[in-house]
Amino acid sequence: MGSSYSQNIFRLYIIKCAKWFMLVMPIVVPFYQDNGLSMHDVFFLRAIYSVAIVLLEIPSGYFADVWGRKTTLVAGTVMGAVGFGIYSFSYRFGEFLVAEMVLGVGQSLISGSDSALLYDSLKAEKRESEYLKLEGRVTSIGNFAEAIAGVLGGLLATLSLRYPYYGQTLVALIGVPAALSLKEPPRDDRHAKPGWKDILQVVSHSLVENKKLRTAILYSSVIGTATLTMAWFVQPFFKEISLPLSMFGVLWTVLNLLAGLVSIIAYKFEDALGQKRTVFLILVFITGSYVAISQTMTVWGIAILVIFYFVRGIATPVLKNYIIQYTTSANRATVLSVRSFVIRIIFAGVGPFLGWYTDQFSLGSALAIAGMVFFTGGFIVLLPFLQNRSRMRQANQ
Repeated sequence: MGSSYSQNIFRLYIIKCAKWFMLVMPIVVPFYQDNGLSMHDVFFLRAIYSVAIVLLEIPSGYFADVWGRKTTLVAGTVMGAVGFGIYSFSYRFGEFLVAEMVLGVGQSLISGSDSALLYDSLKAEKRESEYLKLEGRVTSIGNFAEAIAGVLGGLLATLSLRYPYYGQTLVALIGVPAALSLKEPPRDDRHAKPGWKDILQVVSHSLVENKKLRTAILYSSVIGTATLTMAWFVQPFFKEISLPLSMFGVLWTVLNLLAGLVSIIAYKFEDALGQKRTVFLILVFITGSYVAISQTMTVWGIAILVIFYFVRGIATPVLKNYIIQYTTSANRATVLSVRSFVIRIIFAGVGPFLGWYTDQFSLGSALAIAGMVFFTGGFIVLLPFLQNRSRMRQANQ
């Protein structure tokens, strides 16, 4: 029985690879611009993607809790393949918009369900204490996949900016059989009365009633939005410093490979630094990198990106683990979806403005503003977050 749930881990690795083997990421901004889009259009499309996720993010997490994580993961992988299939044969903003909405729905179905299924698979074998280590490993798999895809996507783009999208459709299809072969782990606390009222109760519990969980979600969301936004500034920065297109994929690979390697040992950094220092340094280095790059719009800015992605590798599994500790198996996927919901809401509001500001003024000034905004937001929620962690540690002692 136990070994069958262990096999879920390998299948989640495959789903993670299919999701993050992004051949298109190193060249997506040049692809948009080649089809006549401005930076405002680029960030607007990403905002629409975020809105599509927002509309289904929490309901999809809830459906995963009620109907099963496997069902939502299967649906999410299918939608991902369909979305990139649409992209492959699209040339106009409106067509890209449809593709982004489909991809947003697919992403919302996967988000939270994969981590919840991982935790419950471990719990079925009484190995839940290994969650942080394995979540870091799953995260690193995604980073490794994105890194390798960066090189291949960059090479394909030298032939045609459209070739990476053809390949991406095939890659996305790989996740479908992996999702179909998952085994749903048992849960001891299912929802008694499934429905929208129950969803609202979970959201209220996460963002209003449970102060510890609320601050963990908000802080993780601010950092998550900062890392997401930087991903969309990297390519314009490469273009700003006149980096050859063929090098986009190489550097994208190096950065994501670094984040993946660090994710594997993220728990060791937390053990060595302690929880307070870890969350504080994450805020300082993530937001400080924005400001530093804005003042170094040369090839030396790549060194700052290295630091940023190093810290990103620590932040993703560590902050997600903080949220996991405050949830139960009945609501775990829903609560993780609340986090993703908050990230997408913030990005939908901030992203288009930063894109417009880049078009109207400069990339450097937009980066500086982004850094200050994220630092302010993170600092506001950081103090109560640290207080909650201190109380939890005292209670455990």
